[in-house]
Parts: sequence; C-alpha cells; structure tokens
Amino acid sequence: MRITQSLLQTQFLASLNTLESNLATTQNQISTGLAFTTAAQNPAAAGTVNTYDQVLSQSQQYTTNANSAQSNLNVEDNALTQVQNQLQTLRSLALEANSGTLSPQNLAALSSQATQIQQTLVGLANTQNGNGEYIFAGYAAQNQPFAQTASGASYAGDQGQRAVQIGAGQTIAIGDNGNAVFNQIPNGNGTFTVTANPANTGSGLVGASTVTDLAAYGGGVYTIAFTSSSSYQVLDAAHAVVTSGTYTAGQAISFAGVQVSLSGQPATGDSFAIAPSASQSLFATVQNFIGTLNSAASGAMNSTQLSNAIATTLGGIDQASSHVSTVQAGVGARLNQISTQLSVDTSQQTQLQQSISNLQSLDYPSAITSLTNQQTALSASMQAYTLTAGLSLFKYI
Repeated sequence: MRITQSLLQTQFLASLNTLESNLATTQNQISTGLAFTTAAQNPAAAGTVNTYDQVLSQSQQYTTNANSAQSNLNVEDNALTQVQNQLQTLRSLALEANSGTLSPQNLAALSSQATQIQQTLVGLANTQNGNGEYIFAGYAAQNQPFAQTASGASYAGDQGQRAVQIGAGQTIAIGDNGNAVFNQIPNGNGTFTVTANPANTGSGLVGASTVTDLAAYGGGVYTIAFTSSSSYQVLDAAHAVVTSGTYTAGQAISFAGVQVSLSGQPATGDSFAIAPSASQSLFATVQNFIGTLNSAASGAMNSTQLSNAIATTLGGIDQASSHVSTVQAGVGARLNQISTQLSVDTSQQTQLQQSISNLQSLDYPSAITSLTNQQTALSASMQAYTLTAGLSLFKYI
C-alpha cells in the first residue's frame, strides 16, 4: 500500500477529531456534573436511572398530594375545633336559660346570643381552604354548601368525599362533606327520643333516658300516659298496654329494653312520647333553641314547657358535640396516616436520589485528570501535525 501525503493528512485529521470529541465530552461532563447525559454514552446505567427517575417522580407527586391533603385536613380540624367551642357556649346558654330565674328580657338577650352563634356555625360550615375551595361541600368544592334559613340552614353540597393518593396503595380522604358532619346527627340519646306532649298541664319533666337492651327495644314507638297523677300506662303504637305502674318522681320507668326517668308531677292525661332517634341538623337544633327562647320570652311557654324544651336542646347539643368529636377523631387519624406516609416518601426519595447519584454523578478527580491528559494529547497531536504537514523531499535538494 502506498502511503501518500494525502493519506497521512486524513489520518491526522481523524485522530484530531477523535481527540477533540473526547475532550468536548469530558468538558461537558465537568460542566454538568454528570458522568453521562445521553443513553448512548452508558446504555445500562441510563436505563436504570430512567427507571429510578420514574419512581422518584411518582413518589414526589405522592408527597405533593399528601401535603395538599394535610393542609386541607388541618383547615377542617381547626374549623371543627371552633364548632366545638361554639357548641360549648351554646350549652352554657341553654343551662342559663333553664335556671328558672331569668326575666323575659334576659331570655330575649340569650336568644340574640344564640342567633349570633347560629351565624358563626353557618360561617364555619362554609370554611374555605387556601385555594378557595369549600371544605364541607363534598365534590362541589366551588359552591358554597350552606345557606341560613328560617329552619336552620340548607345544604347545597353533595354527598361525596374527595380523596387523593399519597402512596402506593395509600388513598386518603381530604375532607368530609357537610351533610355528614352537620346534618346526620341523631337526636335524643342517639337511639330514641322522649318528648313531652305540648298539651301537658302538669309539671312533669323529662330526665335521663337509656337503652338497657337494644334488641328488646327494636325501634318501637311508645307513649307513657298518666291515668292519674300517680299512675301511668305504657302504650305501644297500636295503643296496647305494654306495662303500667305507680309513678315515683325520679324513678326510672322500664319497658321494652329502655328506661325513662321523669321528675316533677305530671297531671292526669299528660303523656310523653318515645320514638326512634332520627337525623337532625345541628342548625335545626340551634334554631329550635332560639324559637324556645323567643317563645319563653314572649310568655307563650310556661316554666315546665321551657325546661322540657331545654332538655331536648341539651340532648341535641350533646349529640352534635359527640358527633363532631367523632368526625374530628377521624380527621386526626388521617393526619397521622399522612405524617407516617410523608416520612416513608421522604426516605424513599432520599434513597432513589442517592442511587441515581451513584450511577450518574461524575467522579471529578478522574474527569479532571482525563481532561488534562486529553488536552495534552490534543496539543501534542496538533504540533506534530504542523511539523509533518510541511515535510517534502524538495526541502532537502
């Protein structure tokens, strides 16, 4: 094979191109801090890094979801705490109203305070998060869920419960719809109610009521009817006599798996109705209390009627407080679950980032050494090419 000057130049140029390409690659590695930037540079490692990146991105999305859920639940928890505070204030007003020492003006003042509490409770039920979403509206988070009405408040949200995924197989509810929180509250003692007949003429007062055998009660409707001031009969829904006895104030009347305590002195013909508990809105409970205070202030209700109505109000407030506490306990459990999952996500992300770094991060000392060697080799090659490119036999003739 004949080696010509042109062939030598071509080989020199190819070698220089290779050296320049390697040098450019090393310089790029040093500037980016990455051992490779394309899959072609390290196919096996690039494939593994791509897998890790996908898992990392998913984990980071879980963290974003968890932080959003945590923020929303914290807003709900704070709102429910304020609801509990308002209920305690309302309970204090009810006890004050039942003291038997208040004038009509005092009762009217309590009614005004209860009205303010009602407005505050509706405002809390319309609480919004940092994004302007109504946290108690269910899926209809852009619509105000509650509006005050003459009977309490109406609900315009839905029955949904929004949820997000905070981890692999970990989905969590980020709130509770207002219907479940504020409307689905059992009245009475949670199993049955005891209500004095508004037409009663005696001073009989409703006291404590309990369930002794839920299966025996079975959700029946009963009436305690006084045949005299000292005798009573318990009638079922068909008006059949279930039991009868002699009345003793404060002593429990037992029948069909329940116990009902009455105090005061019922009159002949007075009656008390027992019926299964039903769901009652918190706002209806407050509105009924306001109506009771207004009726008492106007003289349309005697002291016995007021006491029985206040007893119903206190039962409703206690049921609402217990119900809200249950909801709030669920919120707390979800917040704990989120905290745990955030810790898991953080640990996973740290491990993934370390694994990616181990595969892709540049070994700077080695890269700098390579850069120096490549620069030296390139410089030497260029000098050699310059010297040899001008060689010719005619220079020696």
